[in-house]
Amino acid sequence: MPFEFPTVASLHADYARGTSAEAVVAEVYRRIATVNDPGIFITLVEPATAVAAARGLPRFDAKAYPLWGVPFAVKDNIDAAGMPTSAACPAFAYTPDKSAFSVQKLLDAGAILIGKTNLDQFATGLVGVRTPYPIPRNAIDPRYVPGGSSSGSAVAVAHGLVTFALGTDTAGSGRVPAALNNIVGLKPSLGSVSTSGVVPACRTLDTVSVFAGSVEDADRVFRIMAAFDPQDAFSKASPIPLAPGALPPGLRIGVPDAAGRQFGGDALSEGAFDAALRDLAGIVAAKPIAVDMTPFFDVANLLYNGPWVAERYQAIRAFIEKTPEALHPTTRKIICGANGMSAADAFGGLYRLADLRRAAEAIWRQIDVLAVPTYPRPRTLADLEADPVSPNSELGAYTNFVNLLDLCALAAPSRFRGDGFPSGVTLIAPRGRDGLVAALGARLHATAGIPLGATQTPTPAAPSGIATAVPGEIELAVVGAHLSGMALNHELTSRDARFLRTAMTTPDYKLFALAGGPPQRPGLLRVAAGAGFAIATEVWALSPDGLGSFLAGVPAPLGIGTTRLADGTTPKGFIVEAEGCIGARDISEFGGWRKFIASLA
Repeated sequence: MPFEFPTVASLHADYARGTSAEAVVAEVYRRIATVNDPGIFITLVEPATAVAAARGLPRFDAKAYPLWGVPFAVKDNIDAAGMPTSAACPAFAYTPDKSAFSVQKLLDAGAILIGKTNLDQFATGLVGVRTPYPIPRNAIDPRYVPGGSSSGSAVAVAHGLVTFALGTDTAGSGRVPAALNNIVGLKPSLGSVSTSGVVPACRTLDTVSVFAGSVEDADRVFRIMAAFDPQDAFSKASPIPLAPGALPPGLRIGVPDAAGRQFGGDALSEGAFDAALRDLAGIVAAKPIAVDMTPFFDVANLLYNGPWVAERYQAIRAFIEKTPEALHPTTRKIICGANGMSAADAFGGLYRLADLRRAAEAIWRQIDVLAVPTYPRPRTLADLEADPVSPNSELGAYTNFVNLLDLCALAAPSRFRGDGFPSGVTLIAPRGRDGLVAALGARLHATAGIPLGATQTPTPAAPSGIATAVPGEIELAVVGAHLSGMALNHELTSRDARFLRTAMTTPDYKLFALAGGPPQRPGLLRVAAGAGFAIATEVWALSPDGLGSFLAGVPAPLGIGTTRLADGTTPKGFIVEAEGCIGARDISEFGGWRKFIASLA
């Protein structure tokens, strides 16, 4: 019988009722023995050692230790102190004396490490079969590949052996195996999670990824790991990690146009994607926007057919030049393709990428989130035996371009195919919008009405849609061109602002359409009680630095003051000088800027 999935919420509820962490660890090892798949783990923590770690936890406190007693696994190209790191190449293995930055963050949060998981050797592949160890069995149907390169991590989570697992994602390794095993795969914005202690594949493109049963758990783990690491030259000092909020009104979802729909002739996969798009349209109450995928596909082609394969060579240069026979034959063939490239080719690739990035920027002015199939169609083990390369390339059709363009992505389980095999949708957005794709992904996952992984545990309900600022953020109420989907909203989103909620002001305001433009701008003026109206606002959250730079661009007669909202909150918000209302049109009767703009049309 399938196991009950151990979400963070369910485990913490058990702990609050008196269940011991030692008992949970014992259950983990019982499950591992029951599943009996020798391909999942390369190295397991000794059961007695894991029990001792559980026994050594401080008193249960979910606030101080948000992952208290939560079992997890780590892909075996990420360091865990005292355990071998092999990258699925025994001749390469070494034993680090300290854990990777990301792993240590999780241990400090109370998580319990269970083992190191199998992968496509040196994280080169999307199929999960390029390993000298036994191949992990797909958790849903063993005829199909488990997906790679983070195969063991995905399968471990799908069976409910652990609550979450770390992978890495350079070309889609944190997304393709998630979809093939019916779990969530979160690929953060580059540099938001340190890669210190991670064996590089393409160091400029690598990121640590998270597999979990639910979006909530994946996002929780991400935000615990996300921090600036001065020891990692590619770590970025970003604002606070963005928690999922509500969905902004008028969210624009882009989808592949007719030419960009790639399913390899598989009607079942195409049907599942269309069903997911109907769910998305219902969630955002808008029809998706078809976009030309050509720039994205052209970028994807650069990853393995361009000079970035030389970066994979550089990552293990000393090892591959000394012991090339130690590599898996397919892995060696791919990485050694760098031998035919020159420094001039590298610059040519960079120039080509810059041109394509500029073309993609035009698409992001039309949409907020891009929704694509996570993989075109599932591929079988027999497919890979017949052709070790082409099916792998096909699986990366919708993933290979993401890191080259520095986008964030979330692979969310969605409607199953007609044959009962999982499908999935990947939600992609510009860097820093991790919270937005998580908020949308959680709703899409809940709407599908499917279980978590290979268990029969139902997907958690969608979030309430009401959000407030977290410590370190400042709330800002906007009433005009900065509303979602309007002309100046980019001034918020470019500063990593996240949408929180809609709210009406108290009924003592007037709204004016000011002279000048474009764009047209409103002025919100507080008046005497009984002489005004309730005006529609959106409340967004910004970091102090983000708000400071935003304020620098606010022109007279506008300013920022305190806005009184009907929900009892008093966020910062736009105000207008009384002088600025002279000659302006009073539009208070519309109750908000959107209705006024609609009236002009």
